Amino acid sequence: MTLEKLAAHVRTVADFPKAGIQFRDLTPLLADGAAFQATTAALAERAGAFDLIAGVEARGFLFGAALAQRTGHGLVLVRKPGKLPGQTIGHDYALEYGTDRLELHDGQVPKSARVLLVDDVLATGGTAAAAVELLRKSGATVTRALFVLELDGLSGAQKLRAAGVEPVSLLHFPA
Repeated sequence: MTLEKLAAHVRTVADFPKAGIQFRDLTPLLADGAAFQATTAALAERAGAFDLIAGVEARGFLFGAALAQRTGHGLVLVRKPGKLPGQTIGHDYALEYGTDRLELHDGQVPKSARVLLVDDVLATGGTAAAAVELLRKSGATVTRALFVLELDGLSGAQKLRAAGVEPVSLLHFPA
């Protein structure tokens, strides 16, 4: 399935979650077995060399798990605070109005592991950059981040490149 055919499975929802936003909905792509499988295959082709996948909450779990199953690699979950039992490490990061935090299990990522970051959408890059910092805190090396869809014009890719991470997106839509 071509990338153009995959893009046809992305639904645009006007004025969601608020007026003026053109929300790019990936649920039709997930609901179509052939499209979901083709997406996972396209991500695997672009993954490069890595030891472990890190999926970012929440839809990064879906694509990360499918990619881990396809490639035979393990998956660690980068979660919002309070979602993981036991000892965690975290990273706080700034939002437009406030702060947020990401966490992962302490010791779950082997020191110097090459980690492939996976998420559904790249917009401003804030969450992805915070996930990269968290993984680096754990001792991992993150050199590539895969996204199903990138919203062009929001500088997310530039933010990741500035952090030394190569962003790779299958589909591009205007912000």
